[in-house]
Amino acid sequence: MDVEEIKKYIPHRYPFLLIDRVLELEEDRIVTIKNVTVNEDYFNGHFPGSPIMPGVLQVEAMAQSGALMIMKNSVDDPEKTLMVFTGIKNAKFRKSVVPGDQLRMEVQMVNRRRNFITMIGKASVDGNVVCELEASAALVPKEKA
Repeated sequence: MDVEEIKKYIPHRYPFLLIDRVLELEEDRIVTIKNVTVNEDYFNGHFPGSPIMPGVLQVEAMAQSGALMIMKNSVDDPEKTLMVFTGIKNAKFRKSVVPGDQLRMEVQMVNRRRNFITMIGKASVDGNVVCELEASAALVPKEKA
């Protein structure tokens, strides 16, 4: 799935769309990539002379990946539904992500009860885990978000 198809299922747009491509998509698992480039605006201030991708954006990239999996696989009308995150647990940052890295994110749904979802995610660069987390989310009508 390329970026144009991704935009059909989640509302994020530049500069906040943090998925460049979907590599694998199953009913309860997705693998995506984010190409980290020096042109990202946040590198101007995080940190000058030593650019590092903020951990919160790594978390957001995994959140978007999970949302894409759910919206593509199990939401009838993605135009009228949002997936909002209700919790992030056990987020761990193992290594810095810098310009030139390709962030590979794997997110798996571990539980779903009606509109409430629990997922685990792991991001890696060159096979090394850089970030992992547990997340919970809810599907809500777009006008109520």
